[in-house]
Amino acid sequence: MGKFVIKSTKTGFTFSLKAGNGEIIATGGEVYNTLASVKNGIASVSKNAPVAKIEDQTIEGYEQVTNPKFEIYKDKAGEFRFRLKARNGEIISVSEGYVKKDSCKKGIASVQKNAVDSPIIEPDPEDK
Repeated sequence: MGKFVIKSTKTGFTFSLKAGNGEIIATGGEVYNTLASVKNGIASVSKNAPVAKIEDQTIEGYEQVTNPKFEIYKDKAGEFRFRLKARNGEIISVSEGYVKKDSCKKGIASVQKNAVDSPIIEPDPEDK
């Protein structure tokens, strides 16, 4: 089972979704001001990821799909990445770079599986 891990930063909070093996499979799309707002971001990923369709923007003439969706794209380094967009079009989570598109798709499948019932690990108040 995966888990959402919240970290405090100098300017707020971020989160990452880790797979059962501890590997980070997605991170939040922004720095949140409060613990409550980062938890709302996590809730949005949990709600949208399982029902999101995939829009592969690396294919010429790709078919646009409605939000929520995972967008697969190539970054400046030529690696495949995905971003999860909520119903309102806001980016709520992003991936690392993958050399192979198939690995990127497996990352999406892992997010869809792990985002549902994963526990939330809050930062230790002593860690600043």
